[in-house]
Amino acid sequence: MAIFLTKESKVIVQGMTGATGMKHTKLMLADGTNIVGGVNPRKAGTSVDFDVVSETRESSTVSVPVFGSVAEAIEKTGADVSVVFVPPAFAKAAVIEAIDAEIGLAVVITEGIAVHDSAAFWAYAGSKGNKTRIIGPNCPGLITPGQSNAGIIPGDITKPGRIGLVSKSGTLTYQMMYELRDIGFSSAVGIGGDPVIGTTHIDALAAFEADPETDLIVMIGEIGGDAEERAADFIAKNVSKPVVGYVAGFTAPEGKTMGHAGAIVSGSSGTAQAKKEALEAAGVKVGKTPTETAGLARSILGG
Repeated sequence: MAIFLTKESKVIVQGMTGATGMKHTKLMLADGTNIVGGVNPRKAGTSVDFDVVSETRESSTVSVPVFGSVAEAIEKTGADVSVVFVPPAFAKAAVIEAIDAEIGLAVVITEGIAVHDSAAFWAYAGSKGNKTRIIGPNCPGLITPGQSNAGIIPGDITKPGRIGLVSKSGTLTYQMMYELRDIGFSSAVGIGGDPVIGTTHIDALAAFEADPETDLIVMIGEIGGDAEERAADFIAKNVSKPVVGYVAGFTAPEGKTMGHAGAIVSGSSGTAQAKKEALEAAGVKVGKTPTETAGLARSILGG
């Protein structure tokens, strides 16, 4: 099982023909992702050939067509997922285009998008009935190991397994996946750390709770805002599966902006300690380091 992304997902890449889009399209293809097209109005009607080396070291050439719009890509391929690698200045328009086309999932990798723009396309999705789930922006995307990879998460650091992971931090996502690679993951979702994001900790927690093949959930947060406190309240009321957590930023000085744009601490609000206490009150075991957190997960699962 998996959440949000499976081997049946048909993925398009907005911004595929740019340098970053080309690089990661090739890597996603190598992970087995069913990429059915790219979107670039200026290169519509062309195709891009990717030399792909699979996990078994078999080499092949995959030709990916380029469409003029998301709507055309959906019409021609049945695509239901878009990965957005569009530069910040044009990202709002790209996401709104995906929403208008009613694609099921838009994974917005782009960092540096103005908060006003993120708030605008988030609100726009809501006005259209939330037919498009947004993950990100400023995130590594999501991966269902052995099935599909939509974003920039390295596909070779873990395997399919029993753990569900939701994380604000990209690099901590990778570390946790590697630390628990022997147990493996049902899905791992990097939601991003910007002040305005689409899919939240709570959304992922609810999906993992409903997934019969996820036995344990790992939740990674960081200083700033109150997302982790709200997630703790949700866990206490709605999650029956064991949850372990980690909150980045215990050594962050008060009043400083740290890392992600959303990680701003003021007084006792948004501190790592406050978040740790809220999670522990909800029955979540919280590690002091990523490695300790992985150990907590391992002890619960008996791995």
